[in-house]
Amino acid sequence: MTTNITRLANGLRVVSHDMPHLGTVSLGVWVACGARHEGDREQGISHLLEHMAFKGTSRRTAKQIAEEIEHVGGDLNAATSLDTTCYYSRVLKDDVAVALDVLADIVQNPLYSAEELEREREVILQEIAATRDSPDDMVYDLFQDAAFPDQPLGRPILGTPESVSAFKPDDLRGFLASRYRAGSMVISAAGNIRHETLVRLAEDMFGGLPAGETPPAVGASYVGGPRVSTRSFEQAHVVLGYRGLSYRDPDFYTAQVFSGLFGGGMSSRLFQEVREARGLCYSIYSSAWGLGDTGLFSIHASTGPGDVRKLVDVLRVEMARAEAEAPDEREIQRAKAQLKAGLLMSLESAASRAEQMGRQLLAFDRLLTPDELIERVDAVTAEGIRETASRLLAGSKVSFALVGAGKNASAMKVVKEIAG
Repeated sequence: MTTNITRLANGLRVVSHDMPHLGTVSLGVWVACGARHEGDREQGISHLLEHMAFKGTSRRTAKQIAEEIEHVGGDLNAATSLDTTCYYSRVLKDDVAVALDVLADIVQNPLYSAEELEREREVILQEIAATRDSPDDMVYDLFQDAAFPDQPLGRPILGTPESVSAFKPDDLRGFLASRYRAGSMVISAAGNIRHETLVRLAEDMFGGLPAGETPPAVGASYVGGPRVSTRSFEQAHVVLGYRGLSYRDPDFYTAQVFSGLFGGGMSSRLFQEVREARGLCYSIYSSAWGLGDTGLFSIHASTGPGDVRKLVDVLRVEMARAEAEAPDEREIQRAKAQLKAGLLMSLESAASRAEQMGRQLLAFDRLLTPDELIERVDAVTAEGIRETASRLLAGSKVSFALVGAGKNASAMKVVKEIAG
């Protein structure tokens, strides 16, 4: 199995990992442009752009796009995140040219007809409405807003009903022309694929992409504070967190190991103390994720509206312990094993490998080898975890989001305390 990278004349990078034992290929186009690249009047346009890519091009109708992929038994999809957008497909090994031609078409030649825009606008407005019926989605939107208020990073990726309703076809065309530049895009494929074939196809189909790079996103400024929705649900959803580490930070993998032992599984401290010992919730977990210039460390749990105070008090005790005491070697080894297993297991999937390669080239302009990733995890020490835990849990103002407790008095008191 080999990995190869080629940069085309316009700056587009093409990467492939040959997995000859497979009969399929997973491939896609990764673009260094997401929700955080949007201006104040562009909230949700990255997500809308991704949706509209499938609604017709200068060569194909929306129906033809779907039929052409499904005629060869493949699938086609896309996704928008804070800092990237990807368009991807999975097909049999002999149908790579079909998939790449469709991907090239929807990325470079979308029509953005007014009629299709009106239809898809309604779809996204329904998608936004659905998130407002989901406490899980609501609490994370509030948490992001608490951490990064009045900034692209703090806004919902879907946008708002007001912003989505205002977009015109020319808005989409202008955003595509200014952000989708070859130097900030990657074609990534994994499976039964010959690199020279992929490069030849990419040159033919993407050689006309304009050179240059996506304009940089606005820098992030972490703030923190509380956000609350007084809507009542059966469960109160809580997300509590702090400024995290960028994926460029030397301690990023230490933060990953800490998050694993703190709230990463059934053997983690939070699961054992909050669920097993006290029965305060069904599930609880922590996460540490990073972008190029910032990150977030967070804890998410749901409990009864009257138990929010108990839950937050237990979290505070466990966080204080993590700051003060280095973890024991057994829990470190468990967390490392979980992290390494996750990294290596994901590489067995062609789709996961293609995604990882695309994201790594956008982030680092190189690939991180599995051995390099394992070495970074193995290098984490007990004292390093304690120091990083202190850095995460005491280095910024807390961000706190609460949804579902209604106007429960004890829950509202927690919010007031955090507000100071």
